[in-house]
Amino acid sequence: MLIKSSDYIGSYVHLDKCPQAQIPEYAFVGRSNVGKSSLINYLCGRKALAKVSVTPGKTQTINYFLINNNWHLVDLPGFGYAKISRTQRGKWSAMTKNYFEKRKQLQYVFLLVDARIPPQKIDLEFANWMGEKAVPFNIIFTKADKAGSIEVSRNIDAFKKLMLEEWEELPPMFITSSVKSNGKEAILNFISQANKQFVPAEESV
Repeated sequence: MLIKSSDYIGSYVHLDKCPQAQIPEYAFVGRSNVGKSSLINYLCGRKALAKVSVTPGKTQTINYFLINNNWHLVDLPGFGYAKISRTQRGKWSAMTKNYFEKRKQLQYVFLLVDARIPPQKIDLEFANWMGEKAVPFNIIFTKADKAGSIEVSRNIDAFKKLMLEEWEELPPMFITSSVKSNGKEAILNFISQANKQFVPAEESV
């Protein structure tokens, strides 16, 4: 897939205010500062489509981008940043989970995991929660260029091993580096194939 157009549509805090267009959408979510905005910009070939911040927890809304005029890329709030108040974290968590469980246009969630560090409990718990709720998702390992290849491989293998303690089969996984331009084609090809399987809500009775 080639991305020929990518446009910011809007930011929302309530599910019923999100765009009503019956087109497929793909949500990107991960721990704060996992490199989500950088990945979105890399996938879309834009330098500042999604705002990159050095302040973890910056994304506080459900942000919509229209890609190629036929699918939505959705940038969701990061999770797990300790310096955000517990009340605010609770609001973000409720908003995000409500989106996962009720958004009919959602095709897949891409869970971003930092490849530079060992498996984090919060990432594994989030993956398990999506599995329990039957939310279709993939995993994208980010920042693979910022650690040695042996270290990255070790961290990814450890993550897979821990997931297999709860899962019989692992979800699709991608390894990305916006610096080395890795992973973009595989992710976009996956989305392209998934778009072909999308059934609008009014046709899915």
